[in-house]
Amino acid sequence: MARYRNNYPHEIQGLGGFLKWRWEARGIRHPRDPFPLAANDPAFLARNRSESTLTWVGHATLLLQHAGLNLLTDPHFSGCASPLAWIGPRRVTPPGLALDDLPPIDLVLISHNHYDHLDRRSVERLARRPGAGETEWLVPTGLRRTLARFGARRVRELGWWESAELNGGWTAHAVPVQHASARSGPDYLRTLWAGWMVERPGFRFLFVGDTGYSPDFLEIRRRLGPPDLAALPIGAYEPRWFMRAVHANPEEAVRIHLDLECRYSVALHWGTFSLTDEPLAEPPERLAAARAAAGLEPERFMVLQHGETRRLDFL
Repeated sequence: MARYRNNYPHEIQGLGGFLKWRWEARGIRHPRDPFPLAANDPAFLARNRSESTLTWVGHATLLLQHAGLNLLTDPHFSGCASPLAWIGPRRVTPPGLALDDLPPIDLVLISHNHYDHLDRRSVERLARRPGAGETEWLVPTGLRRTLARFGARRVRELGWWESAELNGGWTAHAVPVQHASARSGPDYLRTLWAGWMVERPGFRFLFVGDTGYSPDFLEIRRRLGPPDLAALPIGAYEPRWFMRAVHANPEEAVRIHLDLECRYSVALHWGTFSLTDEPLAEPPERLAAARAAAGLEPERFMVLQHGETRRLDFL
């Protein structure tokens, strides 16, 4: 079985690099206090089919409500980013919106199979919710059987630049990003990773999932046009020698925003799990500096509180 590759040459560190990183990081200790949760209104979200809103649950999990569509990205509501419920990277900040408080979900986007993005327990719980048989799941090539095993029913898998027509006049495109995949040693690079552009006339939303910086974003803009809203990762980037290929830092996230010519972006992938060496609170601070250096107003690249619902009246 072939292994997938990124479009642009770079070095992904193997087991030796991982062990070197963990040895060098053994003395690093940062505060792991949870971030405060913003107040939100689950009753409003449950009935909302007309207003455009964005709610950040935490990490890469985002609820977008737009033009009657309820869209959820990389759902993760568990206490660990791990195959086991009691061991592995523990959640520092609880979900900003409980899974049971989600509105009916029409579409779920999965970016790749790493445990902090594809959480079996969350998928199983979503698949048991009333009306879950109507939820559509979009996954990169090679993950359909995994999602079906977890209980998801309407699952479609797409490769890079493949598209799918959805209900309500929406179209989804799987797009290349620079990352990797694995849930165990033998399955390394055996399934694809992808970002997702979901669009309808007058609106484009891009969910990147997890990525290092690459020229892929210039090609996404060239082929599909600038997103009106992009969800971009800003955390889990230190040490750079180990993380550079697969995790953008805040400065690179701003560069991605500019390459895409986004109208607006929202920051993901920070403050939820302590995965790497930077302090949990550092990514938004560095993003603010990088944003100012690029001449971007704060609202052009938003940072939400965990649980915050932002009305998107400007879209």
